Amino acid sequence: MRRLQLDLQFFAGEKTEKATPKKRQDSRKKGQVAKSQDVNTAISLLAIFGFLFVGAAFMGKHILGFFRHSLQNYMLMPVTEANLKIIVLETMQQLIYILGPVMLVALLAGLAANYLQVGFLLTGEPLKPKLEKIDPIKGFKRIFALRALVELLKSILKIGFVGTATFIVLWSNIEEVLKLSFKSVSDALQTVGVLTLKMGLAASMALLFLALLDYLYQKYDFEKNIRMSKQDIKDEYKNAEGDPLIKSQMKQRQREMAMRRMMQEVPEADVVITNPTHYAIALKYDEEKLDAPYVVAKGVDYLAQKIKYIAGENEVTMVENRPLARALYDQAEIGDPIPEEFFKAVAEVLAYVYRVKNKL
Repeated sequence: MRRLQLDLQFFAGEKTEKATPKKRQDSRKKGQVAKSQDVNTAISLLAIFGFLFVGAAFMGKHILGFFRHSLQNYMLMPVTEANLKIIVLETMQQLIYILGPVMLVALLAGLAANYLQVGFLLTGEPLKPKLEKIDPIKGFKRIFALRALVELLKSILKIGFVGTATFIVLWSNIEEVLKLSFKSVSDALQTVGVLTLKMGLAASMALLFLALLDYLYQKYDFEKNIRMSKQDIKDEYKNAEGDPLIKSQMKQRQREMAMRRMMQEVPEADVVITNPTHYAIALKYDEEKLDAPYVVAKGVDYLAQKIKYIAGENEVTMVENRPLARALYDQAEIGDPIPEEFFKAVAEVLAYVYRVKNKL
């Protein structure tokens, strides 16, 4: 028997269940999401080389103009504090023109890659210092863990894919490469630039393919890490619903408050219809509030006796009508008007009450 209990505890603690929505939300708030850094790198490189492939001519003109202006003007200027300030400001301005668009494209590509993977997420939880990160024992475990082997395999695949992609580009343009020695410096630089952009685009697409595979692995690993045991799910449900004892106490207090409010309405009732011993229904007719009489209190057994006691103390008329009392108790709720089928019977009761009180 003891062995069976231990086995049940083991299986209850084993993380075999998918994470609940609350668990996923809590993990997301902590910055724990399925994300591949390789996707960011691949998309950023692809965007940068794509931009360079389109805007290389524009950047080349600015670079040549900057060197020409430097050789024609800066080399002939005397070295003074004012001239150095001018040179620095103009150089910074040219660098912004040349490198600014590239950096902007890289920034937008990085933001797009993150948004595609995890959506909008802003949290500072990963930036908080954690002592467990400098724990040497856990550090050794991370080094020799399965994830380390996966990262090693990814690095080997990256080198292989990038090398293969660049080799294919060079081999397909081998004639241009062999003719470089016969070209002028400007033509050779142009050919090298075009080949570099082609190799960059090919390598970026190869990395993007690997990044997609890595994202699938990261998603699988993330789902595995956030799995829950049956006991975790029970504890989460208990925390969400609250302690059953506290919950029952709150419901009891709510019932007591509702009963007190109901009893406070009894003295304002026009009539109390009784069983006479088991049921009591207090009715009131206020044409400014509702078009039909409505229930202000109802009860059975002990509660019915209490309603009749309060009604007697406040001189509220009580009428014995067994079938009507039972039917109203079953079909009418507190605060609601009586059902239409009881209009005639209740009207006769109220007419009797008004005659007794000389209100007609």
